[in-house]
This record gives sequence, C-alpha cells and structure tokens, in this order.
Amino acid sequence: MSLQWYPGHMTKARRELIALMPSQDVMIEVIDSRLPKASSNPLIAEVRGTKPVVKVLTKSDLADPAVTRMWVAYLEGEPGVKAFAATTKQPQVTRKRIAELCQHLAEHRGPDKQVRALIAGVPNVGKSTLVNILINRQVAKVSDKPAVTKEQQIVHLPDGMVLTDSPGLMWPKIEHEPRAFRLALAGSIPDTAIDYLTIGMFGAEFLVERYPDLVVARYKLGAVPASAEALLTEIGRRRGGLRKGGVVDLHKAAELLVHEFRGGLLGPISLEAPPIDTRPIESS
Repeated sequence: MSLQWYPGHMTKARRELIALMPSQDVMIEVIDSRLPKASSNPLIAEVRGTKPVVKVLTKSDLADPAVTRMWVAYLEGEPGVKAFAATTKQPQVTRKRIAELCQHLAEHRGPDKQVRALIAGVPNVGKSTLVNILINRQVAKVSDKPAVTKEQQIVHLPDGMVLTDSPGLMWPKIEHEPRAFRLALAGSIPDTAIDYLTIGMFGAEFLVERYPDLVVARYKLGAVPASAEALLTEIGRRRGGLRKGGVVDLHKAAELLVHEFRGGLLGPISLEAPPIDTRPIESS
C-alpha cells in the first residue's frame, strides 16, 4: 500500500524552501523521536544539500529513551549534523542547546553576525511547539492535527538568531508501506486519509512483538495476546467496543489504540531503531 496526501500549499512550501535555502546558515530539521527515519522527509534532505543541520528529535518523552539515545548517536555520525532530543518539559534546556548547536554549525558567520536558521519538518512532528519554545512565547499555532502552519513566518529569537518557520512538508507519494503506517500511527497524516483498522492492526502487531509488557499493563490483560487481532479484540471488550450479540467492533478498538499511542498513554515507545552502523570510522 502506498499513501498519498499532498495538500496544494505544500507545492508552494517546497518552492519557497528551495528559494530560501541559499540565504540560510543552518537548517533545523524537526523529526519525531518515535520514528526518526520515517519522519525525515527526503525532499527536505534534497533541498538542504550540504547545508549543516541540527536534527531536533521532538516528543522524546513519548519515545523509548534507550532507543532515542541510539538515534542521537547515529545521526551525529552523519557529516554536518548535530542532533538533540527535545522535550517540552525542559524548554530552557531546549532553547539553550539548540542555540549552541546552531552557533557551532554557523561559526563562519562570526560572533557579530546573526545566525539565520530555517526550521522544517513533516506535519505534526511538533515544529510549531518548538518555535514557541525557542522564542519563549506563543507565536506559532499549535494543533494535534497535521498541516496547520501554511505560510512561512520569520521570528527573531532572544539570542539574536533569525528563525524562518516553514509549513510542514510531506512528499507526494510514500511508497514504503511500513513508513507510511508509522507516519499515520504517529499522526503526521490526517485521519481522513487513513483507515483506522489497517493502521490499528499495524500498531497492535508491533506492540505485541516489541512492547508486550506495556500492552499487558495498559489494558490489564492476563497474558500477552497471541496476535494483533487478539489484542484489538481484548481492547474492544474492555473499552466499550461491543456490538449487539457480543461482537467486537475492531474498527473502534483500532481507533482507540491509535489515539492512546499518540497520547503516550501506553508508555514510552519507539517505532523504529537506527540501522546497524556500518559507516567507516574516520581516522584522526
């Protein structure tokens, strides 16, 4: 299954990114800590080229902390990349660290020049929340629905950095099915463009295999369900998903599972781990 969702304003956003990138000193790419690879847009990498980038892993309090640490180390092994796992619980730490990383990557600007940074990412990864943290006040509209920001906006940060916030940018067609499912499960694709049962079954299968203890604890189960369908069946029975005759409404159970995952109610979960690092180690 491939997934297509590409609102018209994203074509404009891509053109604007291409036009703006040469004037920027550094890019801040916002990715979801729970799915750093799936939420990293290949179009953004293409537009960035060799420009240095700070990769901010948002929603880190919702992700498996051990896996997030692995991702930060892996990403920092890429040339011109600094990575930081951010949380809304420590906004002052986030502001300080991102400013330091941007300054480090833009050392060529000199101490008396304002660093110009472009912030980009796929929809609903927490980009607007991050902008508000960086400027320490509410300037960007925040929503749990994707594609809320539709126009570029320029803000001046307290430390002197000039930040350009761009709309969330998806690529036209997501061919890789697991990637599409992870993005849908995390909420980067609107619910009107997904089938809850399909996404819920994907999420249930992953959870049973990778985080069985969290599943058992959340839904007060006696044992780990044998399959994704078995988990959804148990959720439906316990959470008001029974139709007449005692038949479980799997669609309703899947919808509940998806929303509980997005809200972090199941516990800290990462949907993907970094690949085994086979990159050569550079000699000093």
